[in-house]
Amino acid sequence: MTAIRPPDRPLIGRFISLTPFTEADIPGLFRALGHPEVFAGGYGGGPAGFTPDLESFERFAVASYTGGPDAMPWTLRIEGGPDHGTIVGATKFADLDLRQEYGHIGWTGYDPRVWGTAVNPEAKLLLLGLAFDHGFGRVKIQADAVNARSRAAIAKLGAQFEGLARRDRQRADGSWRDTAVYSVIVDDWPAVRGGLEARLAAWGDRPVVLEERSAGAPEIG
Repeated sequence: MTAIRPPDRPLIGRFISLTPFTEADIPGLFRALGHPEVFAGGYGGGPAGFTPDLESFERFAVASYTGGPDAMPWTLRIEGGPDHGTIVGATKFADLDLRQEYGHIGWTGYDPRVWGTAVNPEAKLLLLGLAFDHGFGRVKIQADAVNARSRAAIAKLGAQFEGLARRDRQRADGSWRDTAVYSVIVDDWPAVRGGLEARLAAWGDRPVVLEERSAGAPEIG
């Protein structure tokens, strides 16, 4: 089966929604992601990629979240509760190869106030479901090899470690990173979906409520 590019329309979950990225989202994304601790985890090329003002963040966001035939960028918002509609992150389903039934979930960053909540598992549940419902057979998720916390978050999703791509890409400071590559294939999906659904069920019916930013563990990938 050859994959089909999914339609550009919102994905609505219990705790978050994913809407196709537009440049109107950039100020909200800057409020969510414009913090050194977000970039410290490898987002945006690492700490040296930190953009401290809206103007520089706008240039970064436009470059990072450009859509097209092989790229679907998304903005994440809270669903329900007192913070309904607040932007809390961004991600992208990209490098789409329909003939090879392949895609890559990445370019992901979250507001530190939602680290460790239902946001990351539901984002991955929605995006992986979108991929496999449209005929994709393999979805890659990756992280800087030295980022143990992000790698643990990816493994917790149920993605399988495939190995290290050495000297894979340059960080914002000019150093070269090895990339830890993980994947979920269509054969894995029933078990992965079940695990993500169980994590969300354990969260209960309470919505994600934003609190003061704290130094939690970043979940990216």
